[in-house]
Amino acid sequence: MEYIAERITIDPDLCNGKPTIRGKRIAVQTILEFLGAGESAEEILYQYPSLEPDDITACVRFAAELMNRHYTIRPLQAA
Repeated sequence: MEYIAERITIDPDLCNGKPTIRGKRIAVQTILEFLGAGESAEEILYQYPSLEPDDITACVRFAAELMNRHYTIRPLQAA
């Protein structure tokens, strides 16, 4: 298991290798989707009582770090 920013973990045997929060079966993507849908941090913490406020902050920082990378769009090649 690899730790990223102390709270985000990646384990190929957990949630199909998606980034999760502290090795729990709660994907970073799930928390980001809740935030994107307008849920407050307080509502998310109520729904997932094992989470801590810093876990939600870590998810947002993780997403921001991914957006800080350089991406190139390439056309698909026909097979």
